[in-house]
Amino acid sequence: MDCPTEEGQIRRALERFPGLRLQFNLPARSLVVDAPADSWQPVIAAIQALGFQTQTLSTPPAAEDTAQAQRAELIRLVAALAVAVAAEAIHFLAPDTMAWKVVGMAVAAGAIGLSGLSVFRKGISALLRAQLNINALMSVAVLGAFVIGQWPEAAMVMALYSLAELIEARSVERARHAITGLLSLSPQQSEVRLADGSWALADAKTIAVGTIARVKPGERFALDGRVTAGHGAVDQSPVTGESIPVDKGPGDGVFAGTINQSGSLEFEVTKPAADTVLARIIHAVEEAQGQRAPTQRFVDRFAAVYTPAVFVLALAVAVATPMLLGWPWLTAVYKALVLLVIACPCALVISTPVTIVSGLAAAARRGILIKGGVYLEEARKLTVVALDKTGTLTEGKPQLVAQTVLTQALPEQQVLRVARSLAARSDHPVSKAVAAGLNGEALNVEGFGADMGLGIHGKIDGRDYILGNHRWIHDRGLCSAELEARMHEHEEQGRTVSLLADAEGVLALFAVADTAKDSSRQAIEALKALGVRTLMLTGDNPSTAQAIARQVGIDEVQANLLPHDKHRVITELGSSQQVGMVGDGVNDSPSLAASAVGFSMGAAGTDTAKEAADVLIMNDDLRKVPETIRLSKRTFSVLRQNIALALGIKAVFFVLAVFGSATMWMAVFADMGASLLVVFNGLRLLRGVGSR
Repeated sequence: MDCPTEEGQIRRALERFPGLRLQFNLPARSLVVDAPADSWQPVIAAIQALGFQTQTLSTPPAAEDTAQAQRAELIRLVAALAVAVAAEAIHFLAPDTMAWKVVGMAVAAGAIGLSGLSVFRKGISALLRAQLNINALMSVAVLGAFVIGQWPEAAMVMALYSLAELIEARSVERARHAITGLLSLSPQQSEVRLADGSWALADAKTIAVGTIARVKPGERFALDGRVTAGHGAVDQSPVTGESIPVDKGPGDGVFAGTINQSGSLEFEVTKPAADTVLARIIHAVEEAQGQRAPTQRFVDRFAAVYTPAVFVLALAVAVATPMLLGWPWLTAVYKALVLLVIACPCALVISTPVTIVSGLAAAARRGILIKGGVYLEEARKLTVVALDKTGTLTEGKPQLVAQTVLTQALPEQQVLRVARSLAARSDHPVSKAVAAGLNGEALNVEGFGADMGLGIHGKIDGRDYILGNHRWIHDRGLCSAELEARMHEHEEQGRTVSLLADAEGVLALFAVADTAKDSSRQAIEALKALGVRTLMLTGDNPSTAQAIARQVGIDEVQANLLPHDKHRVITELGSSQQVGMVGDGVNDSPSLAASAVGFSMGAAGTDTAKEAADVLIMNDDLRKVPETIRLSKRTFSVLRQNIALALGIKAVFFVLAVFGSATMWMAVFADMGASLLVVFNGLRLLRGVGSR
């Protein structure tokens, strides 16, 4: 099962079963069936009745098992080709006697049997259901050629067709395993510390979270974790696409599949083997491979009309031309059979999935995880990209650079302890910076809560406090001219201001500075070079936002936005343009979901943002956004090339078949040659995309 036509057959055969859910993965040639227990055997029987052989799997087939099966099939098909050559030799060299003809036909039938039994089984099943697919067309063409006396050609056509199908399958398998083959280099064992302090090798699948493991220089990490001892440089390119090794020390995170290049590192395991970043990448890519891109859906619809149309035309050639044009009947039938071979839509329907799968694999190798072919295609259409500020354009690790206590009603140290106690309860980068920049023991906070896009609040020693941004303080009517001037002074320097207040007034001002990522300016320049307009959407104040925008080269800024304001902007822009959104926080999730293509930071991003996004950038490098757009453009270009090649080659041989002297050999080379050509063209995407 590797053709959308065959998928359609299976879907129609299983429609009568209630409560059935199907998930096809044509590149993997697998089908996941979610069915009640009492429906399982009837489902298998229905699939087998279509001429398919089924194999029930508890897990997807391993690459080595598939390769071994393909090697065995290759030996069989090479033998069939040799027998077909013998049939040709008998036809051309043996005496023209009935005995030799019978021998030749028997040899040809042997070649057809060796190479084409599965084709006939599925083809006859399709014809009995009045359905046309590649197997039905080949069955009719080969049987027809045999009946009219072209038995050597029939044998050679079936052998060549089956051999080309196998080459095509192995090529598609290469695209499918391009990412899993790379990432499966994660070791099966890891060295762990035992209770008595000694070290021993353990199966990675059995290592529990919290275990201390060790990786020596040159070894790969088998699991995700956090470094507890040692320093070293780690090559993270298999997971994040970073070309330069990253220095790691105590407290830093490490990923399964990455390579420790220097220094012995001990790390605490933070994820089981089935839930590592590596495992999730593989799972996400495999799920994405099973989804259909828009071009693929169009090609499937086109092929559904194209194949029956050519079949009808072939019948017309066989029946009408002898009567209307005076062609000999055998000539007309032979031309019709050639047309049937040309009518096979293989090159057309295989051109899109192998290209999309190659594009997805190339992106994953570069640390860009695209959740489906539809987003790979849609990215090329983006005309506007909106970007969050904190953690996206900036490092997201701001530091407290200034603090001022504005009240004399409370001791200064008491005010600062209250601020630190509130800030320590929040996960927001600005709050973390405030908490890290203040000293003193944290106080107990009751009724703690967060108002998204505004700030946090809680009760300490029976008194209500808030730690919020300029907008929240202004809305509460607690601003004064003097306070506005102080805030404006900091905001002009690109700082973010947080204010501690109670019901009576503002108690303290804290200024936090965040720096733009080194890659942000390059990313914005690359987006502009692609003709994409950039827009910053942030909940921060306009002055700070403008200061960061000037640093990175963004022309348009919208500040003081709450999450629903960002969502509204994306929705309004999306009504007339193709809009992408880049963010990393919970407050960006509605906007990510509303955009045509949402990009989230894979390392620093929150789980909510990652779930809402369509593309994950594993190393948080903003330059991956324009790279995704370039890959999308290149993928679409290859898709168009493949469709043009498939249809163009068929059109040429179609004219030759009707008005020239095209043979079935030529038709097979036209059909399978075109299939292999588009497959190899699609595989070029595995090389990725440059910076152009």
